Amino acid sequence: MTGFGVLFVCTGNMYRSPIAERLLPVHLGEAGIGFRIGSAGTQARPGAPMSPRTVDLVEELGGEAGEFAARRLSAELVASADLVLGLAREHREAAVRLHPVALRRCFTLEEFVRLAGTEDLDGGPRAAVARAAASRGRAPAVAAEADDIEDPDGRPLEDLRACAVRIDRALRRAAAALTARHDRLLTS
Repeated sequence: MTGFGVLFVCTGNMYRSPIAERLLPVHLGEAGIGFRIGSAGTQARPGAPMSPRTVDLVEELGGEAGEFAARRLSAELVASADLVLGLAREHREAAVRLHPVALRRCFTLEEFVRLAGTEDLDGGPRAAVARAAASRGRAPAVAAEADDIEDPDGRPLEDLRACAVRIDRALRRAAAALTARHDRLLTS
């Protein structure tokens, strides 16, 4: 496969990971040409549609919901991604269990944003992943829960909206790191 592959992982592939999949291109802009962006769920029902509430929020935040069919996380999906971003630690761990050699390119979204850093950005997406992997164990410790974006399934719309906004904010910084764009960091 060509291009740089990003795989977002959550549980059902109906809320968090589809939001991230559909909003990352918004933040990458023209720099995102050549990126392959997808999502999967550790317990997804293959072929299931994105939740209607998720569709509305994706469009409200500037993304394109379009056609969508849920996929279950597999070793093949992890192997084909250059960067795997779980929406919680359990998703990162599931990806690594399926394909252990992917450890250096599997993070939670919040962890990647923190570890890829905002200083000395250059080199594009592969360099950002290498920076993040090299920062593991050297970065200041944070509470483990800080890396988890809570599952909004079965929760009120306000919780789903807060989840989407948190993902969107993290994606802005992730896109800046992946495209080495300092100007994007200044507006986040």
